[in-house]
Amino acid sequence: MYTVNQLGKKYDLSRSTLLYYDKIGLLKPSARSEANYRLYSQSDVQRMEKIATYREAGLSLESIADILNSGETKSTKALEQRLINLNSEISKLRLQQQLVVGLLGRDSLIRTSRTMNKEQWVNILKASGMDAEARHRWHVEFEKDLPEMHADFLESLGCKPDEVEKIRAWSRQDTKP
Repeated sequence: MYTVNQLGKKYDLSRSTLLYYDKIGLLKPSARSEANYRLYSQSDVQRMEKIATYREAGLSLESIADILNSGETKSTKALEQRLINLNSEISKLRLQQQLVVGLLGRDSLIRTSRTMNKEQWVNILKASGMDAEARHRWHVEFEKDLPEMHADFLESLGCKPDEVEKIRAWSRQDTKP
């Protein structure tokens, strides 16, 4: 059995967080000591492990409670929704990152900002020996196998939405633009 402090230490949570989890019914202790202290069983620890994992994935406490109380269907739906939200957040952050680099206007920051623009990417492909036909083939395969990731990649290069769609349409053809 674990006390509040022991469980908190194990998961790097404050005492007040565990008391809050108890209050909202997310993690109720299985027992109480003679002095009325909360005691957590191995089963409680396993539940806490799931809570910690879902929190790391960014799920709300409400979603976690739904998942733990409802089962796999709720889990799948909640995780799919979280993935959709993450993809949206990442896309917005990429645009903000590119905007900040542009506002700063210093090429030296591009090397440290973990961004690459379309021109840099094309230059890398050319330097590695890919001609226009090979680059087109690369896009065709990327679009065919991972269409959403292809769109994300193009966005990460700073391509505007209309250019992303144009490249993707071109990638669905087996001819040059």
